[in-house]
Amino acid sequence: MRLVIVGGSDAGVAAALRARELEAAAAVTLVLADAYPNYSICGLPFYLSREVEDWHRLAHRTAFDGIDLLLNHCAESLDLVGHTIRVRDAGGQLQTLPYDRVLVATGARPALPDIPGMNLDGVFPLHTMDDSFAIDAYLRQAKCRKVTIVGAGYIGLEMADALRIRRLDVTVIGRSASPLPSVDQEFGHEIEKELQRHAVGVLCGAEVTRVGRVEDRLVVTAGDLEDEADMVIAAPGVRPSTELAAASGIRLGVAGAIAVDRSMRTSAPDVFAAGDCVETWHQLLAANVYLPLGTTAHKQGRLAGENMIGGDRLFAGSLGTQVVKVFDVAIARTGLRDDEARQAGFDAVTVESAAWDHKAYYPGARELRTRITGDRQSGRLLGAQILGHWQAQVAKRIDVFAAAIYHGMSVEGLNDLDLSYTPPLGSPWDAVQIAAQAWATATR
Repeated sequence: MRLVIVGGSDAGVAAALRARELEAAAAVTLVLADAYPNYSICGLPFYLSREVEDWHRLAHRTAFDGIDLLLNHCAESLDLVGHTIRVRDAGGQLQTLPYDRVLVATGARPALPDIPGMNLDGVFPLHTMDDSFAIDAYLRQAKCRKVTIVGAGYIGLEMADALRIRRLDVTVIGRSASPLPSVDQEFGHEIEKELQRHAVGVLCGAEVTRVGRVEDRLVVTAGDLEDEADMVIAAPGVRPSTELAAASGIRLGVAGAIAVDRSMRTSAPDVFAAGDCVETWHQLLAANVYLPLGTTAHKQGRLAGENMIGGDRLFAGSLGTQVVKVFDVAIARTGLRDDEARQAGFDAVTVESAAWDHKAYYPGARELRTRITGDRQSGRLLGAQILGHWQAQVAKRIDVFAAAIYHGMSVEGLNDLDLSYTPPLGSPWDAVQIAAQAWATATR
């Protein structure tokens, strides 16, 4: 069995490892456009902050047992009839690889705004290891003091945190009404306050229309604001990288991502796809969406690797479970927000409540704010959001909600869970359950 996998990040590496785990005789070739197999895009802000000093820790694997790595090779074309894929190395040499099954795991690329000035010296995206090296070098060589970040999503906010650790002045500009548009504005405004507490300038609800240069300074124009900076980092989100698939006639789906079924098969025989380049089955919506997440890419890649060597697994679906740390605050979500649930036809009700992360009499108790979304008619749990101190186990508590939604639980059913308790770490009724009780009371 000859397997070719295009893309060496989360989905591609997970697929290669799973295929070799189940079929040691499989000939697996992993084609990478760069020299960093298995690097962590999510870790780039922490390398730039120097919380992770050595970048090798983000891309620590350079070889995989039984897997042939083609580094710095770009896939140029896919011959669906002849079962071959043509790749070109950095020196321009072409090579044709035969395959029995192929996985397209080409990921995503920054959705850079189409505005003047995005190609100026000192304007950088942040998506690859090479991007992080270029940013780090420019920060040092240009002796930057002020950075403007275009984009108030996860990467933009993590970069604001990272650059403040390096004692740079930072401004964040976002199009949404509040930072982190994937959560409710009530929590987004709290994130805005946290940014401001750490001397980050925040401009929300603003569209960047151009980046210019005046003498040795960059000028970012957004509405009536002209923000001067030594560097601009563009963190506007991503779009799926589907050129290889599209050129081969493989069907595209939601948001221009590669259309796949739940076994990660594409419209072409013997061609699979996984990760940030594909549409994703949403468990609650029972429909495909575009929802690029590292956790999802790992799961889809592992499943694709199994199916490529003869398995018949189905992707269970995503709930969009996410968490981010911004300075001293962590904020997480899973499932549907109120507006998303209503659009999907649910009789959605969202209730916010507050509780301590552990017994208030034990020192260091911190408040957690939780927003639960449920269906008024059935009582079904549809989603949750949590905001609190980053050491208050926000991530693990959102995982309780994610597991409950996955298994179709009601909001009231959370109270029956046998959760752990000791005064330094929790309460007899955990904050998750106190939030469930508040929702039940408000919807009686």
